[in-house]
Amino acid sequence: MEKIKIAVAKGDGIGPEIMDAVIRIFEAANVPLAYSYIEMGKSIYNKGFGTGMTPEAKETVESLGILFKGPMETPKGKGVKSINVTARKTWSTFANRRHFRSLNGVDTVFSKAGIPIDLTIIRENIEGTYGGIEHMLSQDVALCRRFITRPGSIQVHRFAFEMAKKEGFKKVTCAHKANIMKLTDGLFLETFYEVAKEYPEIEANDIIVDDLAMKLVSKPQSFDVVVLTNLQGDIMSDLCAGLVGGLGFAPSANIGDNISIFEAVHGTAPDITGKNIANPTALLLSGFMMLRHLGYMEHANTIENALLTTLEEGNHTGDFGDKTKASLNTTQFADAIIANLGKVPSTGAARQFIATHATHKAPSKPRTQKMMATAARKPETIVGIDLFFESNQTAEILGPQLQKFEHAGAKLIMISNRGTQVWPTGSAFTECVDQYRARFEVKEGESTLADMLQLAQNVGAELFVSSVEVLRNFDGKPAYSLAQGQ
Repeated sequence: MEKIKIAVAKGDGIGPEIMDAVIRIFEAANVPLAYSYIEMGKSIYNKGFGTGMTPEAKETVESLGILFKGPMETPKGKGVKSINVTARKTWSTFANRRHFRSLNGVDTVFSKAGIPIDLTIIRENIEGTYGGIEHMLSQDVALCRRFITRPGSIQVHRFAFEMAKKEGFKKVTCAHKANIMKLTDGLFLETFYEVAKEYPEIEANDIIVDDLAMKLVSKPQSFDVVVLTNLQGDIMSDLCAGLVGGLGFAPSANIGDNISIFEAVHGTAPDITGKNIANPTALLLSGFMMLRHLGYMEHANTIENALLTTLEEGNHTGDFGDKTKASLNTTQFADAIIANLGKVPSTGAARQFIATHATHKAPSKPRTQKMMATAARKPETIVGIDLFFESNQTAEILGPQLQKFEHAGAKLIMISNRGTQVWPTGSAFTECVDQYRARFEVKEGESTLADMLQLAQNVGAELFVSSVEVLRNFDGKPAYSLAQGQ
């Protein structure tokens, strides 16, 4: 069998130790992979590369399409972005998948109660607050923009349903906060049900994310696949790791149309670096997802069954397991898995996936960046403008001051502070900061963008306007939210 070549970044801290152990297991199982080792992580930041990777490393990943990486550290206090987030976003790995299951020999509250866990969290990986687009609107007020897009949402939902179909899951749940964030999470939820129609054989439902948090710690067996927005998915992923024994048993895959990243999501553990006692299980579990992504189903099953057999025998590293039995170091734990290749555990064998063959092809570098946009555009009209401005005055003073700028049909509708209406009506108990929003509205179709920007300019001559949002209707429906109390 021809070998598929992948990029490998060993990472920082314990990364090289656990990566060496995993690759040794792969080689013992005759996995047809070839490895191109690249430089990424803290040491590369320290050499002056602000992205945490060398140009040669970037080129290698983009030419091969697969990156297998150990944990990496981003230097603190140097103003640089996380290497992990940068890699996921740069290469458009839009779906983060983390699979959580009960493992033999890993005791948890649920395993002791005889409740098996086998669930997958699919997290949108590019958008939301992880865009990292932030501004100080005043010395007291910081703003973070949260982008949810129709094309990005459709991408991650379709991945969730395709994965469920391929791996035999029966239900996909969309978790959201659309009861509060009606436009952003509302769009995420709307597109979920649009995609669900293409998979009638799979049950589709939704749940508010705080209700999900409660149910995950009380009845995790109720869920198969859960798809979430970026920040919510990040939080729920770590919660689920706690259900199965911690981040040491939490694999992660970041899937894109051209490039995919498979990694351990736990830390670099500098306190045990170089001691050969680190637990390689999370990276090995991530490796299983990589092998199945590449089409190496049998190799993945063989190694997974060997791991499960090893755990069933009571073998463990120092961070888990029966403390009455001596723990193994990293090398010994890998040796035990290798010795069990070809064996199947008595309970919890690897799930059988749809048979396939290796289909991975190295990506062809596109000539330009891909533009994603919805083909069917709805009629849209400008209906007003929101002006975010700085002031230490009270709303009762600001209202009449802003009304002076009404013109060409534009009328001051309300003023809000931290999202709550404070003018023309409000409560004296609403506490305010020095950042307000003034909303001017016009009748649909009776104003232009130039009119609205002129209005903003006029207000800006008297008040410090820090941000502007144009209000529009799409197909006659408001494409903006109301203030609390409006």
